[in-house]
Amino acid sequence: MKEIAVDTILQQTPHRSISCKAKEVLLAAGDTASSIFLVKSGCVRAWYNADGKDITLQFFMAGQPVASFESLVNRTPSQYTLEVVVPSEIDIIRGEEFRHWLKTHPEHHLDGMRFAMQRVASYQSLFLSRITQSPQQRYEALLREHPEIVRQIPQQYIASYLGITPVSLSRIRSRIKSYNLEK
Repeated sequence: MKEIAVDTILQQTPHRSISCKAKEVLLAAGDTASSIFLVKSGCVRAWYNADGKDITLQFFMAGQPVASFESLVNRTPSQYTLEVVVPSEIDIIRGEEFRHWLKTHPEHHLDGMRFAMQRVASYQSLFLSRITQSPQQRYEALLREHPEIVRQIPQQYIASYLGITPVSLSRIRSRIKSYNLEK
């Protein structure tokens, strides 16, 4: 599936660029989204607070747009926080500027639909992996499909994303290393 044309959006839409430190919050849960963030470098994660427990929903790497789209579209409070994981460069497009861009560039509506479909597919895949795979299988899939996440992201966030504790992740990583050494 074709990626949304991030460079095209930036060329044709007013935006601002910012440098962010790790743990900087772009959107707090409970706030209403007013912008779309485009990750130029680094990583942003979407996370949810479940009774004091931090649950990572998704990671967004360089070249990917991120927002609380439900909040932006419906103008309702976001259910989750968008937080910078590692020092990052972010472009920010205000929601009304993006909506104006879509109105004046209808040829990109299909790109937007493709992006939305990719995001839904990603959430479906994550949901299915949680109910059909063991934590080790989920980690191995992450290693295969997104090695950049494993290389760049602190282990506690990866564990949260996989739905396990950091101690369990450490054990899984040790088993995988031992297994690979025996091959």
